[in-house]
Amino acid sequence: MSRVVRFHRLGGPEVLQIEDIPDRALKEGELRVRVEAIGLNRAEQMYRAGVYLQTPVLPSLNGCEASAIVMELGPGVSGFSVGEPISVIPNFSLNNYGVYAEVAVVPAYAVIKRPKGLTAVEAAAVWMAYVTAYGALIDIAKISKGDAVVITAASSSVGQAAIQIVNSVGAISIATTRTNAKASALKAAGAAHVVVTEAQDLVESVKRITNGKGARIVFDPIGGPGVDKLAQAMSRGARCSSMAG
Repeated sequence: MSRVVRFHRLGGPEVLQIEDIPDRALKEGELRVRVEAIGLNRAEQMYRAGVYLQTPVLPSLNGCEASAIVMELGPGVSGFSVGEPISVIPNFSLNNYGVYAEVAVVPAYAVIKRPKGLTAVEAAAVWMAYVTAYGALIDIAKISKGDAVVITAASSSVGQAAIQIVNSVGAISIATTRTNAKASALKAAGAAHVVVTEAQDLVESVKRITNGKGARIVFDPIGGPGVDKLAQAMSRGARCSSMAG
């Protein structure tokens, strides 16, 4: 038996229940791991509430990123050893797996060796932000050197990841923030430009930075009425990736 956190109905945190469930046999390509720490994500909150991309099959597990220790290898799994510290990354259906548990079964394709130098807590909490930003910026928008990229909510974990990813390919990161309070921190985090929207006109600022062309990409986790301004700051044929739910 293993202790897990499940929910039998949709809703807020109050629907979560700690339960003991029987350990099942491992299938092809699966590992059994002892969970040390988990990440908490907006996606999991939305899934629990029934407003995510997938509708939960009740009763449902939850949780898609964790630090853990390998306990058992299933058929066909290689490259890992029992007792090895690993990270579980968010790359599977929550209808099939979940890591809110003391012991969890996870697919090998979503497991990597824990990066050296990271604690269990750090190695559980970094993945979702980077996967989200990478998917939007690299996989979908295919940003490249010289592209101007506006990043809203730039001080959030996803925003910080976006700044680093934009900079890594030689694109131009333009971070936005409402007040001056976070401007210096965003510059220190690597943003090439920071636009303080309560003091500066966003459209004029982006046009100035891009020599009148506008941004080729807008990475916007916020959505809402600010999208109109962002659209005006974009170049012809530009792309806006919005993840507001």
